[in-house]
Amino acid sequence: MRFDRLLQGRLLRRYKRFLADVEMPGGQVVTAHCPNTGAMTGCAEPGSRVWLSTSAVKTRKYPHTWELVETASGMACIHSARANTVVREAFAAALLPGFEGYKDIRAEVKYGQGSRADLLLQGPAGRVYVEVKSVTLCRGKGQGAFPDAVSERGRKHLGELRSVLAPDTRAVLFFCVFHTGVNAVSAAGDIDPAYRDALADAQAAGVEVLAWGADISTAGINLARALPFTLDPPPGR
Repeated sequence: MRFDRLLQGRLLRRYKRFLADVEMPGGQVVTAHCPNTGAMTGCAEPGSRVWLSTSAVKTRKYPHTWELVETASGMACIHSARANTVVREAFAAALLPGFEGYKDIRAEVKYGQGSRADLLLQGPAGRVYVEVKSVTLCRGKGQGAFPDAVSERGRKHLGELRSVLAPDTRAVLFFCVFHTGVNAVSAAGDIDPAYRDALADAQAAGVEVLAWGADISTAGINLARALPFTLDPPPGR
């Protein structure tokens, strides 16, 4: 995924979940849309360098969107929806082992009880439902964790993935790691123990869990490497 020209600024504050005030190089302060519903722990520190995209849509109240932030441990993309685009591009380019035979890729497909799968892959072997989650919470020694806030929606998605499992249907929870300081991923059981337990049940039922790290820069974002996933973080992390 490539970015058009991004504007660099300095974060003043994030507030009301979806807004952020950013000071631009000339001293002007702009209010930008913050496309992230999570706690953004470690990614919303006042004074951090951030990068904004700009929309040409005239009807938007806030034309700028917060995209990237430079954190103490690496570059992060806080625009959660970008993960769907990045993962879809990786599937389309056959970069992910074990999915080369699923050539038909669709997004936002209705399934389950009123849910929409982020991606549906189809091919001669059957179907693969994919839920994509953006990971930006970076803890000690590069340990990434999800979620960074209690997520009832995330638990619902795990149940939906379990419900579609069949001999010709796979279900995948895909952790797209949007923080370059993260080198492994686990469930954040201390933040949302119910999510951790639901994920354990989903894995036991046959839901596949993948974690991939991305190269992140002001030019764009691409999946780059598979990362280890464990339900609970190893001791010392």
